[in-house]
Amino acid sequence: MAPMLRLYNTLTRQKAAFTPIDPSHVRMYACGPTVYDAAHIGNARPIIVFDLLFRLLRHLYGPAHVTYARNVTDVDDKINARAAARGITIRELTDGTLAAFHDDIRRLGVLMPEDVNVAGARPSFVEPRATDHIAEMIAIIEGLVAAGHAYVAAGHVLFDVPSMPDYGGLSKRPLDEMEAGARVEVAPYKRSPLDFVLWKPSKPGEPSWPSPCGLAEPGRPGWHIECSAMSWKHLGQTFDIHAGGIDLIFPHHENEVAQSRCCFGTDVMAHVWLHNGFLQVEGEKMSKSLGNFITIRDVLKDWPGEVARLAMLKTHYRQPIDWTLRGLEEASRTLERWYGIVGDAAAGMIPAGVLEPLSDDLNTASALAELHRLDDPASLKAGANLMGLLTQTQSAREQGSIRAAGVDVSRVEALIEARRAARAAKDWAASDRVRDELLAMGVAVKDGKDGTTWSVAP
Repeated sequence: MAPMLRLYNTLTRQKAAFTPIDPSHVRMYACGPTVYDAAHIGNARPIIVFDLLFRLLRHLYGPAHVTYARNVTDVDDKINARAAARGITIRELTDGTLAAFHDDIRRLGVLMPEDVNVAGARPSFVEPRATDHIAEMIAIIEGLVAAGHAYVAAGHVLFDVPSMPDYGGLSKRPLDEMEAGARVEVAPYKRSPLDFVLWKPSKPGEPSWPSPCGLAEPGRPGWHIECSAMSWKHLGQTFDIHAGGIDLIFPHHENEVAQSRCCFGTDVMAHVWLHNGFLQVEGEKMSKSLGNFITIRDVLKDWPGEVARLAMLKTHYRQPIDWTLRGLEEASRTLERWYGIVGDAAAGMIPAGVLEPLSDDLNTASALAELHRLDDPASLKAGANLMGLLTQTQSAREQGSIRAAGVDVSRVEALIEARRAARAAKDWAASDRVRDELLAMGVAVKDGKDGTTWSVAP
């Protein structure tokens, strides 16, 4: 019998048993990348963590009964400025940036829509783009205005925060504190300092669309409205899980809740809210000014994606994580040992000692501790596979290392045969010369009772 899934809910500040709205269709949304530049390693954390949750939900409820939506923000001020500076459209910029992002996260072992979706069946994984959902955004905006929760002013449409009595329920911030923080440079057309933009006029040269609410000038959406629109389109007015980084709780997720609830008249937007903790590098906040700003691509230049994934999962997702060279080195050694145990074995049953802690609010530290205790190849592989690890065979992994190193396999095998002949003739000097030539090629040889094997030298 599968263990009960328990999740920590930011909305209630408690860990509780997860009860889906409809067990035959579990629905999950996660805030994805803003595609204007290369993603940094901090961006990889929610992608990896919520990929793990998606894998777990598919195991517990069945692949056909889970839908995961991870959005792409492809219009905002940074995107507009970067595209203008390069003299290209925002679509050209975001298409290229998104393709690079996809390449990065594939190497981190993250599932993609093409990995799980089945032709003719309901998609299990969708990756909606903001610019493809302008119609849904306009529908929500006009619904909010009609309901008295938004207003038109100076070419903008703004959400009327005081119209929602329980605004702030997700972040748990006192209203007077939020009002004090919002009074810096308050726009004169706002009724309240807390009111936020749903739609705004586009500046010359910026992307634009026909505006809602009878506004004559074309414009573009505010930041928060896109996720309300995309989650509604793909998951419904209410759904099970909304996930993202802890930095998004306020104002982004708080404003999503306000928009969706006030438009659709619901008590909640998502039943469970999950947020991952911050990432720092070698004990310091990551920033370009400190010279420790690391992109995913930077990490992948020096480490296999599987090493980075394991290093990320060693810390519980809600806790801050310190990204260190030592952590990557430890993860690399661990994977070497595990691959040595599993070899080319097929996965067996997922061990309860792995599944149970993962079902307890994604307790990856305890799940990994259980993997360290396992010595049965089939069990170790199955448990690791659930976490997106040990997905290759040892043979395929070695061949991948060989290809990456640019080793001429036919030349290596010819030298191995020459060395074997020299050893048979007891020509040790010739045997040593061949070994040295192989080492110069980056190849290590090992003689055992079953013959000579070779691998790419560490």
